[in-house]
Order: sequence, then structure tokens, then C-alpha cells
Amino acid sequence: MQDKKINLCYLTACQLLELYESKTVSPVEVMKAVFQRIDDVDGEVNAFSLRNEAMALKAAKDSERRWLAGEPSGRLDGVPVTVKDIVMSRDWPMLRGSKAVSEDQPCDEDAPVVARLREQGAIFIGRTTTPEFGWKGVTDSPLTGITRNPWNTECTPGGSSGGAAVAAALGMGALHIGTDGGGSIRIPAGFTGVFGFKPSFGRVPLYPPSAFGTLSHIGPITRTVSDAALMMNVLVLPDSRDPHALPYDHGEYEVGSDIDIERLRIAYSPTLGYADVDKEVAACVKDAVDSLSVLGATVEEIDPGFENPLDCFNKHWYPGAAHLLERFSPEQQALMDPGFLEIAREGAEVSLAEYMTAVDQRVELAQRMNAFHDQYDLLVTPSLPCPAFKAGDPVADLQAQNRWPDWTPFTYPFNLTGQPACSVPCGFTKAGLPVGLQLVGPQHADPLVLGVAHAFEMMQPFVTPDQPNPK
Repeated sequence: MQDKKINLCYLTACQLLELYESKTVSPVEVMKAVFQRIDDVDGEVNAFSLRNEAMALKAAKDSERRWLAGEPSGRLDGVPVTVKDIVMSRDWPMLRGSKAVSEDQPCDEDAPVVARLREQGAIFIGRTTTPEFGWKGVTDSPLTGITRNPWNTECTPGGSSGGAAVAAALGMGALHIGTDGGGSIRIPAGFTGVFGFKPSFGRVPLYPPSAFGTLSHIGPITRTVSDAALMMNVLVLPDSRDPHALPYDHGEYEVGSDIDIERLRIAYSPTLGYADVDKEVAACVKDAVDSLSVLGATVEEIDPGFENPLDCFNKHWYPGAAHLLERFSPEQQALMDPGFLEIAREGAEVSLAEYMTAVDQRVELAQRMNAFHDQYDLLVTPSLPCPAFKAGDPVADLQAQNRWPDWTPFTYPFNLTGQPACSVPCGFTKAGLPVGLQLVGPQHADPLVLGVAHAFEMMQPFVTPDQPNPK
């Protein structure tokens, strides 16, 4: 996709704030450019389920007055932000990609992440698409249809934060709120060539609680690691509505300042010991790992030593879907994605004994990874075992795979453990589709993951669909 009207749209949040401060660029100019960009390209990719230009432009004019007076309201004043349509935001209904959810609902409360961003002056431009209730790793829903990959619109962008990742890749906003219950930030980041970060569980307050329980995380999708770090400084601010939230540590997320790559011992696992990986993907990831060695890190090829925890994950995920389905009438259920209904009905058949066994397995997996990180500062893997596949298909291989976790073997293990993990763009297939590198840190080592991601980005800068594609 080519469009000349991208200069303001592709400025990072960090760059925008510098330009606002110097009075070189106005938030109003940026907002107009962003909405023009949405008009120009979103009809092809379907990243937005709702947008509100009038509200955003009014907020931009208020921001402009503050910057001209030298009195910005916060550290994100005037920066355009999107909100995934399963995250609560006042003034906008939260439809969750579902025809079963009524637009006639109270819209008077912000989720913690939205509240913190709003307090810091961010301007919300719209809601991004999601599969129904964020239940799967691709982005299509009965309500909004199919969202498409900006590198090849015949392909999926992944999900469930697919709309957010596509918006990031195409300059439709600077900062994007995603959620991740089994890979839903890292999957679309990997497929669309942007940066996606799943913080440690509890690091970013989450409310209301997800039906998928403590698998669920919330975090940034951006075009640069620096923007994700900037966003994290706001997202981590405390909110008493989340009983699982970690204590606020008052630290600053600053990339590139205090990470000594040469002292790091990094474990590289090409398959986690059980995944089948496309050859082109494997080659891109291996080249990226070699780059980490060039930076001075000690890299050892080794698996962390656990079996595929797919059954354990499903016995958490499916009962969550069943619990969610109970809230809807038979008439509402008839409007829903058949795939979601299928896993919900299977989840209802999971016995208490089976569920508790899965809980025990989850604890054992977390303990194993804690011990693994006593020896290794970081684990690196592919973000995904394959490049993006056909839009509208639920799986990469219709013959060999059944549901989305079958083709996402690298992401869901670290929802079970709650560790911080990100997807960093690391190259392209011969067909021009992005490949992602996953960085996984020890519990609560979020700054380490961001710091190493930034160091890699400095060596191999990320590109967008409007730039020449290095193959």
C-alpha cells in the first residue's frame, strides 16, 4: 500500500511530543492527518470498529491551546491513541466484536489503562477490531467482519488485537491498547511487523476482570520500543480496582540507558522442544539471534525443558469461554461466532478435577521457568511458527490444525506463567510477510525485555508497509 500522506501519521509519540513542545507541529494538524490516513486506508484493512473524529478534533484543539501556553496536561498530551473493543472506555460502547452485545449500554467508566492515558492528555481516536470477546488468534467477528494484514490484504493480521496492530503498522494513531490472553498482542505484532509487549501479569492494572481469568494481560502495541516504554510509564500507574495488580514501584521505563547486553546470558530455543517451524521463519529468527551475539550477549541454544502445555492452556481457556457464555440468552447465543460457542460448550464439560489438575500443571510450569531464569537472563524464540496465512481462516493448516492455539505454540505458555514477553520485528519471508522474534524475561523483569528489544531495534530498525521491504 502506498500513500504520500503519511509524514505526520508515522511520527512516533516521542517525536510528536518534542514537536509539540517546540511548537513545530500542532496536535490539530496531527489529528487531521491521522483521520485522513484512516479514510484513505482503513476501507481496505478494516482496523476500526468505531472512530470519533469530532470528539478527537475538539480534544486536539484543547491540547493545542495548552501546548501554545507551555502548559501540557500530562506526558502524552495530544498523542493519538486507539482502544481495543474489549477495553472499557467512557463515551463509547464496548461491543466486544459481538452482535449479542447491545449498543444501548452505560458508557460512563474508563478501564484503568484508558483512565491513566486520559489523565495524561492522550487523545482517543477510536476503537479497534477484535474477534468476538477476543477469543481467538485471528481478527474476524460476526459484528465487524474480517480485518486484513497491511503487508498482504489476502492474509490475516492475527489477533485478537489485530485491529490495533494494523492501525499501528499503517500510521492510524501512535499508541494502541492491546490485550493478551494467549498471545493476542504478540501474534498480531508478529504478523504485521510492529512491536507488541505483554507485561508481567499484574504490572498493568486490568478492570473489569477478564472471563479468561489470570491468563489475561493488557499492554502496548506501537511502531517503536521507545513508544511502548513511554506508554508503559502511564499504564503501570496504580488503580485499586484490580486486586491482582502489583505494587506500583515508581520506576521509569527508559530504554537504552541501563541494559548491559554484554553481561546477559540468553537462551535461544528454536522450537521450545515441540513446535514445527516454517524454514523461512526459522532462518529469520536465527539471523536475529546472531545479531544479539554481535551485540555482545552470550547466547546458548537450549530448550527450557517443558512439554507442550496446550492441554493445560485449553483447560483454562475453554472454561473461561463457558463462564462468559452463561451471561447470554439462547437468542443472543444464536448471533455468536460458532467457533466461540464450540469451545464454550467444551469448556462446560471440563470437570473440577480436570481444571484443578491444569492449575497444578500451570504452577509447575511457572516454577520450571523461574528455575530456568536462574541460569538465563532471557529466553528468545520465534513469535510464531509460520507467516501470516489466509484472512478468514481460523488456522494456518486447515487439514492438520483444529483451533488457533494449534498454530501459536510460542505465545500461550507465557500467559500461563505470567512472564513479560514481547514480539520484535526481525525480518521478512520471500513473499514479503513479517517475521517476529519473541523475547521472554523472568517474572517482573519488564525493563529488561524492553531494553533488549530496543537494542535489537537499534541494530535492525523496524519498517512499515509504506517503506521499501528489505527481503
